This record gives sequence, structure tokens and C-alpha cells, in this order.
Amino acid sequence: MDILPAIDLLGGRCVRLFQGDYDQAETFYDDPAIAAIQWLDAGTQWLHLVDLDGAKKGELTNLPAIEAIAKAAAPKGVSIQVGGGVRSRDRIAQLLDLGVSRVIVGTVAVEQPDKVANWCSEFPGQVVIGIDARDGNVATRGWLETSTIRAVDLAKKAEAWQAAAIVYTDISRDGTMTGPNKPALREMAEAVSVPVIASGGVSSVADLLSLLAIESVGVTGAIIGKALYSGAIDLKEAIQAVGPGRLQDIPLDLDSSNLA
Repeated sequence: MDILPAIDLLGGRCVRLFQGDYDQAETFYDDPAIAAIQWLDAGTQWLHLVDLDGAKKGELTNLPAIEAIAKAAAPKGVSIQVGGGVRSRDRIAQLLDLGVSRVIVGTVAVEQPDKVANWCSEFPGQVVIGIDARDGNVATRGWLETSTIRAVDLAKKAEAWQAAAIVYTDISRDGTMTGPNKPALREMAEAVSVPVIASGGVSSVADLLSLLAIESVGVTGAIIGKALYSGAIDLKEAIQAVGPGRLQDIPLDLDSSNLA
């Protein structure tokens, strides 16, 4: 299972939000590249960047920070995925030219699905669909609006488009460190053949180990944010526990209710 440290960008800083609330932003680094270097040094193979300003405004705002992080990651062979405000073909191309491996689109997948279908065809294996859910419905525009589209229905469209992956975020869990929504993740992963990346609520290595129980149905990665910045999870330990080189016979000594 891939571990993807999250770097959320707001006003050029590295922050974390609580349940997507821009008024509850906690700054961790004034220079996001410092966070990136910390996770690179810990051995990550992926970085997950979100332009929070861009998600709200509909236009990437933190490109200098994204470019700096891409330059730091390139010598180590680390892959980067970026989302937030990506609503045009040219922005996708621009990010890929900067060295980004995958680009996440969310709002535009709801509002202009035909465009996203074309982008998935033009950039095979490089377009990820971000599905941010509130009570099972897809939220858009930086989580400020909630659509009537069910998350699983959008996931099925992503499968038809042959998207590279789905990032599924349960907004009610984001930044809360209350554990991922495993029933919703299982439902989505079982409904489609597209790899699903879990986002929101991961608070411990035990949470990550519990996700291994649904890895076989298609949950192939987990994004970690606040738990890393607060010190609740040590990234090296997390990678050793659930990463590609983990011991396959590692015992999951967990309450079975946590594996639902």
C-alpha cells in the first residue's frame, strides 16, 4: 500500500484544515518545501499536494511552491500528485511539464464530465479523480458546495473514463484523526476497478494496518496529513508497516470491528 504524505498549500504556506474549514487552518511551515524535504528524507515514494487557494478560486495559485517541491523530489525519483483548482487541459499539461506525475481533478469532473473523459484519454495514467464526499454526496469548489451526485456514481464514471486512480476523501473525517471511513472506502473500491486512495482521518499506524484488510478489493494507498504533522505517525514506521517492502505475514492484531 502506498503512503502519500499530504502538503496542503494556502497562501504559500503548508497548512492543515479541520473538516475542510478554511477558517480553521493551522500553519505548520511557512515554506512548504521544508515539509517536502522532511518526507523525502523519511523515504516516501509519493507526495500529495493540494492547492487550497486554487480549489476555492478555480485557478492554481501556489505554482511556485509546487515547482519548488517538484524540483526537490525529482533527484530522489519521488512521484508527486497535485490537485486543487485544476479545471483546464492547459493546467494539466503545465503541471506535468513541471515534473508532476499525476494531476487530480475534482470539481470539473462533476461540472464538465465530458472534458475530463477527454483528458483521461489524452493523458493516460496521469489523471486522478478526486471524490470528496459529505454524507455520501460529492462536494465541489474547495468543499464549499455540495452536489446531488453520489460519490459511488462519480466513481463509476471515473472507471468508464479509465482514470489513473480515485482519491476518496470523507470530509467529516478530514483533519479529525478519528480514523478513515472504511465502510465507504470498501463500498467504492468494490464498485469499480479503479484503484482507490484513502484520504481523511488516518491517525495511527493501526489505522493504516486496518486498511490492509481492504487492500485486496482495491484500496491501494492512504494519504496522511495531520497525523504526520502532529507526530502521531512516524512516516518511516508507517512505510515499513504497510509499504511495498512490508513483511507479508505481519500480524493484524486489531479489533475486527475496525476492519469493516
